[in-house]
Amino acid sequence: MSILVGGSVQAIELTTVADDEVVLHAPATPGQPAQAVRRTGLEPGRDHEVEGVAFRTLPRPPGERLATVATVNDVHFGEVECGVLEGNTSGPVLRVGPGEAPYPDTMNRAAVREIAAIEPDVVLAKGDLTANGTVEELEAFLSCYRPTFGERLHYIRGNHDASADFSVVPGGPVELTLPGVTLAVLDTTIPGRASGRVDADQLEWLDELGARADRLVLVFGHHHPWDPSSRSRPETYFGINPADSEALVDVVARRRALVGYFAGHTHRNRVRRFGPSGEVPYAEVACVKDFPGTWAEYRVFEGGALQIHRRISTPEALAWSEGTRVMFGGFYAQYAFGQLSDRCFPVWPRT
Repeated sequence: MSILVGGSVQAIELTTVADDEVVLHAPATPGQPAQAVRRTGLEPGRDHEVEGVAFRTLPRPPGERLATVATVNDVHFGEVECGVLEGNTSGPVLRVGPGEAPYPDTMNRAAVREIAAIEPDVVLAKGDLTANGTVEELEAFLSCYRPTFGERLHYIRGNHDASADFSVVPGGPVELTLPGVTLAVLDTTIPGRASGRVDADQLEWLDELGARADRLVLVFGHHHPWDPSSRSRPETYFGINPADSEALVDVVARRRALVGYFAGHTHRNRVRRFGPSGEVPYAEVACVKDFPGTWAEYRVFEGGALQIHRRISTPEALAWSEGTRVMFGGFYAQYAFGQLSDRCFPVWPRT
């Protein structure tokens, strides 16, 4: 829909719905920068209307709130050109102007400020911390995130972080235990390749973790799985290869403590569910570095969890991310943003 903002008519997007708040964004128009509208203190699981936009808040899982986790992915320190994709010539390719801060710095500094405001127990960066896998780019990532989050910061590598000869970011897996939740972080990277995998040792590790878990387990990795119901079975699939994806879904189906898998890599918001594991969400979360400029919050309760999409909303970040909507022939904004149900949703225990 459209609303009147600052004397001009603008489309308004429903960006984020939580159990107690909503965030809407009015995209930039000539002479009017993008703006965020946030309302808090809303009742969970109820119909509401803000700025003429109707929505329903997420249901709040039962019990006490136990933990808060924040994630980022595809932060790409060192990148200087946005909109470059091998084999795609639709353009445009975007760069910052002379004397302007690199856009990964702008977006990540703003993300750090916003994440710090929710006082997370853990901040997890799930891959592609660097653009070119250099030590200098990793140091730039650490100098941005570590002063604020210290030992709460954890990270795993993505395909940009590991060449065939050298990995600047350590692999995994990693187990992180918090009140009410365990974070199981997989290393899905094949050094030197864009596609991913989950090797037998990690699958065995995840299976064992799921068997002994006494709380919800959220599984994270850089790459997304292939859909086991797909008729196409490309061994060069952009995410986790078909055989490993099937094995991963089988582990999730078998171990009912595993309630969701959360990836990056694709630079979009999307949720899929696969037959063998029922209603378990396999989510992809959009990138920090360009539209919509995303980080994710996970609120953990005694009776479940919520994924809450956050669009980075400082004026400088919105100015950059708004400008990147036009990438890939104008298709990128729709692709990256996804549906509201791809961005914000509950994660329930399995019975």
